[in-house]
Amino acid sequence: MLEKSNIPRARFEQLYRKESNSDTKERMLLVLNVVYDKHIPAQVARDLHRSRTWASDWLKRYREGIEGLKDRPKTGRPPDSPEGTVYEIKNELSSSKQGWTTKQVENLIVKKSGIRYHYTHIYRLMHKWGFKQKVPRKVHVNTASKEEKEGFKKQPEKYWIISNSIKSLH
Repeated sequence: MLEKSNIPRARFEQLYRKESNSDTKERMLLVLNVVYDKHIPAQVARDLHRSRTWASDWLKRYREGIEGLKDRPKTGRPPDSPEGTVYEIKNELSSSKQGWTTKQVENLIVKKSGIRYHYTHIYRLMHKWGFKQKVPRKVHVNTASKEEKEGFKKQPEKYWIISNSIKSLH
């Protein structure tokens, strides 16, 4: 079991109240209940609707201190183009009031950074950078005119109705 922390309870509660990240706050609540209130970790985990392994993992991380309860930066593949180049590309795209096609954006990226991306990845990058499609999709040039479309529609069938005046003659 964890020994009492070197942070006084009042200070820990103050840090808990100031924390803005809800996940970190939940972990701090776990520590507050287990370390300071001496509750059983499995019971606290159940109260928080979490697993026992979740509780034991975070209590282990708490041994590093309060910073151990915060999310660590995620590792991953670094971007191919430097931040400065991306900033220049975004500025050029946003300064223009015209729409950009994917091919134009690809050419701009190649010109600025020398990196060639697949067109679907350019869509992803544009979305990630906060841009929306301004240029509409192509419209079929050989489409029929409105008159031709109206003429092609089914016409309601005309039925003959026997009126009451004709029935009375018979």
